[in-house]
Amino acid sequence: MLVMARKGKVTVVGAGFYGSTTALRLAEYDIFEEVVLTDIVEGKPEGLALDMNQSRPIEGFETKLTGATTTADGDGYEKTAGSDIVVITAGLPRKPGMSRMDLIEVNAKIVRGVAENIVKHSPDAVIVVVSNPLDEMTALTQLASGLPKNKVIGQAGMLDTARFTNFVAEKLGVEVGAVTTLTLGSHGDTMVPVPSACTVNGKPLSELLSAEEIEDLVVRTRNGGAEVVALLKTGSAYYAPSAAAARMVKAIAEDSGAVMPVCCWVDGEYGISGVYLGVEAELGAGGIKKVVERDLTETELAALKEAAEAVRAKQGDVANL
Repeated sequence: MLVMARKGKVTVVGAGFYGSTTALRLAEYDIFEEVVLTDIVEGKPEGLALDMNQSRPIEGFETKLTGATTTADGDGYEKTAGSDIVVITAGLPRKPGMSRMDLIEVNAKIVRGVAENIVKHSPDAVIVVVSNPLDEMTALTQLASGLPKNKVIGQAGMLDTARFTNFVAEKLGVEVGAVTTLTLGSHGDTMVPVPSACTVNGKPLSELLSAEEIEDLVVRTRNGGAEVVALLKTGSAYYAPSAAAARMVKAIAEDSGAVMPVCCWVDGEYGISGVYLGVEAELGAGGIKKVVERDLTETELAALKEAAEAVRAKQGDVANL
């Protein structure tokens, strides 16, 4: 078996369930030299890193985990210096009944501070944002960091698509590997499922389910996060979201050119310009290599344009937060 040389450094900001699970997934890939986990709760990231490092002999990976307590003033960020990729999970999670937008003001302040501190120590990093409300926080991170737009990416479409795929597989009683789905647009109310891109064992989904059944699954996907939040009562989803973020980081680190649905800067594609939006893009070294356009139906394209305008309005507001 060929073992790939471990190289590079990844930082995960925020050691809550989402951040810590992401850090462990990244370490278990065993392709990085080091994964740094940070948090503002004193000792928490160091404790988690110590625990995770002790799992290395059992799981058989060598990537080293480092914990770093940070402050709003920027203390502690020196441990993140020279990171190739940074995942920002910092911010408050949703409580039952809250929308992603309810978090905007409090999380904007947190995310702005994090972005500024990160680029001081890792000016060439690619940043993957997962803080909610996702599309707005991705736009804010780009503004606050001053990084080129291709280097700031949001995680949303990977998760929403995975949820959609899982629901379709369960509904039809097939393996998840047999199902291909796609969601574009925003992470929230203007999520745009793309039924024309959905297949089961190569057959169009529309041949297997009625329009009404597909719409039910679409609605469940759109409310996928809220469904988990309502069941948990405290906190929000992190197993599927962390898997999505980690896979994006892996594609960037390995310069794989994998095409994934992500939140990225759209400039002319689909006739939409100047906004962060969920579309398919090729990921690799340096972040987004290119946005990949596919043929959409008129209905799907109209929905994507509608999502772009809804997100554009909110991203305009975020610049001042």
